[in-house]
Amino acid sequence: MAAKTDARCSRLLDILFNPRDREEIKNSILYHLMSLQGRDPERAGPGDMYKAIAYMMRDSLVEKWIRTQRQYYTGKKKRVYYLSMEFLVGRSLDNSLINMGIRDIAADALEELGFDLDEIIEKEEDAALGNGGLGRLAACFMDSIATMKIPAYGYGINYEYGLFYQRIINGYQVESPDNWMRFGTAWEFERPMPLYPINFYGRVETKLDDNGRLRSEWIDTEVVMAVACDVLVPGFCNNNVVNMRLWKAKASRELDLAFFDRGDYIGAVHTKVHSETISKILYPPDKAHAGQELRLKQQYFFVAATFQDIFRRYNRINDDLRGFSSQIAVQLNDTHPAIAIPELMRLLLDEFGISWEQAWETCVNTFAYTNHTLMPEALETWAVDMLEGLLPRHLQIIYEINQRFIDRLRDIYPGDEEKIREMSLIDEGPPKRVRMANLAIIGSHSVNGVAALHTTLLKNKMFRHFHELYPDRFNNKTNGITPRRWLLLCNPPLSNLISKRIGTDWITDLTKLKQLTRYADDKVFQEMFMAVKKTNKRRLARLISTLCGVDVDTESLFDVQVKRIHEYKRQLLNILHVITLYHRIVSQPEKDFLPRTVIFAGKAAPGYRKAKLIIKLITSVAETINCDLRVRDLLKVIFLPNYGVSLAEKIIPAADLSQQISTAGTEASGTGNMKFALNGALTIGTLDGANVEIREEVGPDNIFIFGLTVEQAEYERKMPGRTPRSIYEQNPEIRLVVDSIRDGSFSKSNKNLFQSIVDDLLDHHRDPYLHLIDLEDYLQCQEQVARTYRDKKKWCRMAIHNVANMGKFSSDRTIQQYASEIWGV
Repeated sequence: MAAKTDARCSRLLDILFNPRDREEIKNSILYHLMSLQGRDPERAGPGDMYKAIAYMMRDSLVEKWIRTQRQYYTGKKKRVYYLSMEFLVGRSLDNSLINMGIRDIAADALEELGFDLDEIIEKEEDAALGNGGLGRLAACFMDSIATMKIPAYGYGINYEYGLFYQRIINGYQVESPDNWMRFGTAWEFERPMPLYPINFYGRVETKLDDNGRLRSEWIDTEVVMAVACDVLVPGFCNNNVVNMRLWKAKASRELDLAFFDRGDYIGAVHTKVHSETISKILYPPDKAHAGQELRLKQQYFFVAATFQDIFRRYNRINDDLRGFSSQIAVQLNDTHPAIAIPELMRLLLDEFGISWEQAWETCVNTFAYTNHTLMPEALETWAVDMLEGLLPRHLQIIYEINQRFIDRLRDIYPGDEEKIREMSLIDEGPPKRVRMANLAIIGSHSVNGVAALHTTLLKNKMFRHFHELYPDRFNNKTNGITPRRWLLLCNPPLSNLISKRIGTDWITDLTKLKQLTRYADDKVFQEMFMAVKKTNKRRLARLISTLCGVDVDTESLFDVQVKRIHEYKRQLLNILHVITLYHRIVSQPEKDFLPRTVIFAGKAAPGYRKAKLIIKLITSVAETINCDLRVRDLLKVIFLPNYGVSLAEKIIPAADLSQQISTAGTEASGTGNMKFALNGALTIGTLDGANVEIREEVGPDNIFIFGLTVEQAEYERKMPGRTPRSIYEQNPEIRLVVDSIRDGSFSKSNKNLFQSIVDDLLDHHRDPYLHLIDLEDYLQCQEQVARTYRDKKKWCRMAIHNVANMGKFSSDRTIQQYASEIWGV
C-alpha cells in the first residue's frame, strides 16, 4: 500500500514539475492558479493566468537546475563566473516555453481554458536588469551557456528599478521610474541563505601575524548584507538549466532601536534605507559625488558578494588554494567589475595569508577581461579620494600593484617616462584617478575585443603599449546573438519557413542556414519569404498605430534605426536624410518617389542633453512631415517610445533596411546589426564594428556601405580635406537641410531650439562624428537603396543571402570560443 502511495505521489510531483501533454499542463496551470495565488479559475484574468503558467515553468526549471548543479559537483568541473553589471533578459515566459519544447501544447492548453498565449505573454514586464548592448549580450551569452552545457553562472545586481521608463511628451523625452518589480516576479528565487556581509569605509590596521609576516586588517567598517536572487535560464531542449545569481542589498539591521526609543522614527530606518539603495536602481546619475559613490558601491557590492560565493563553493570540495585558477574562471564584462581584481588579492593576502607573488599569479590566471568600447572617455576611472574613503584597503592594494608594475616597466623601458605614465594604473591628474581598464588588463590573462576591427584598434591604438608588453594576451571574440530569441521566438513565420525547407538543426547550429542560399533565386521561396516580411510589417504597423496614432503604408520601405541615442551612433545623420527626402518630395511633386517609413527608437541618458535634443529634433521633424498633406504617404517618420527587448522583438522582424551608421572607429561591435540581418533586413552602414565582418559573410553585393574608413575619419579630424562649413556652402541641398533646422521650420518658428545642433554640425572642432563629411555619400547610398528596393526580386534575393550567411554571428559560436580559448572548459 505504501509503495502504491509513494508511486502516486511521485507521479503527481512529476506532473507538477514536468507536465508533458495538454491535459497535464492544464492541470498544472490550475494548480498554480489556486495554490499560489488563491484565485478561482472561473474568475481568473490574463494577468492571473500569466502568473500561473510562469510559476509552472519555474517549477519545471528548478528541478532540472538542481540536476544540472549536481552534475557539476559530481564531475568536479571547472566553473565559469560571468560578472556583468547588466543582464537585459527581457521577458522569460515565451523563451522558457520554447527552450523547454512545450510552447505549442501550452498554447493548446490555455486555449481550452479560454485564453490566448500571445495575450498572456504580453502581461509580463520586461526585466529591467540592463540598458543596452552590454546587457543584451550578457543575456544572449547565458542562453548559449545553457544550451551548450557550459558549467557557468552569471553574476550581477537585482535592480528594483530599471534605467527609466521613457515617455515622449511634446516631443521631449520624459523619464519616469521603471518599477518593473512592483508586482514581484515569478522568475526568481530569493535565497535567505547564503547571506554575505559587504564592508565599506572604515580603516586599515597593519600588524605582524604569528609567523612574523605583516598582515593588514580592514576594520571599523559599515556593513551591508547581500541576498542572493537566482534567475533560471534553460538551454534549448536539453534539460540543462543554469542560473544568474543577482544580488540584492539588505541592511544589517532592520531598525535602529536607539533612534526609535528617542522618537526619531526616520532616523531609526535611515540605515536600512541608505543600505538598500545600493541595489535600487540601474546606473544612478553620476554628475554629483553621491551618485558616483553609489555606482562604485554597486560595483564593489556585487563583486564582493560574488567572491564570497565563489569561495563557499570552492571550499566545499577543495582543501587549499593551489588549484584555484584551474577550477575557477572569472570573466569581467567590461570594466565595471574590475574592482574584483584587488578584492581577490585582498582575500588571498588578508584572509588566506598567502604571499603576494602567489596571490598575483592566482589572480592573473583567474581573470579575463572583455573590453566593449573605443571611446576613451568611456573607459572607467575612479577618484583616488573616493576609493580611499570607501575602499581603503583596495586602494592600498592598487597602489602596490601599480608600484610593482611600474618598477617592471622601468626595467623594460628605461627612461621612457611618458610611456610609463600612460600605462600606469594612476592618472596623476589633478585630481588623481585610478584607471580601471589598465587594472583589468594587467590583472587578467586574457583581454578580448568584440569584433575583428575593434580588437585591431585596441591593439594598435587604444592599448598599443599594453599589446606591445603582452602580445599573447590580446585576442578577438566577435559578438553573437542567440538564434533562439532573435529568430525562433521573435519571428515565428520566418522560423517556420526556414525549418520547412532545411529542417530545425539551425536552431543550435546557425551555420546550417547556409543551405538557404540555394533558394535565393527560387521564385516560390521568394514569394513565401516576402509574404513573411509583409506579415511582420502589418503587425508592426498595428503597433505603431496604437502607440503613435500614425497609420503607415506596409508597402513602403521600413527604414529602421533602433538603439541607444548617442552622437556617435548618428541618429542625427539619419534625420538629415529624412529632411532631405522631405524637401525633395515637396519641391518635386511630379517625381515618382519610393514610399518610405522611417522608424526610430531608443533612450538617451537622462543627463545627456545633446542626445535628448536629438530626440526632440526627430519628433519635431516627424510631426511636421506626418501632418504635411503634400507628402501624402510617401514619407512617414515614427519615434516609438520606451525601447526595450520586447519592443525590439516586434520591430526587427518587420524591418526592410537596418541603419548601422556610426562613425567608423567608434562602435565596438554592435549586435543589432546581426539581429536585423538574421531576420532578412538589408544593412546600410559604415565600415565600423561588426559591419565589417557582416560584409565579409554576406558579400559586398548584399549590403550598402558608405562613408569614411577608420583611417580616413582619423585623418579628417586632424587635417580635414573639406570642412563641414565648406560642404554646407558648396552643396545647396545640404545647405537647405541645415537652414531649415536653423530657421524654425521644425520648431514652430523657435529659431533657438536647435541652434546648438546646427552650430555643432558646421564646426569641424565641435563634431568629432563627422556628420556633414559623411552626409553626401550617405545620401547617394540611400538613393541606391531606393533603386534596389523597387526591384523586389533583387531585394528579396539579397535579403535571403543575409539570412543564409549569419551563421558566424551566433552567440553559441562566441561562447564556444570563450570556453575553449579563454576559460579552458
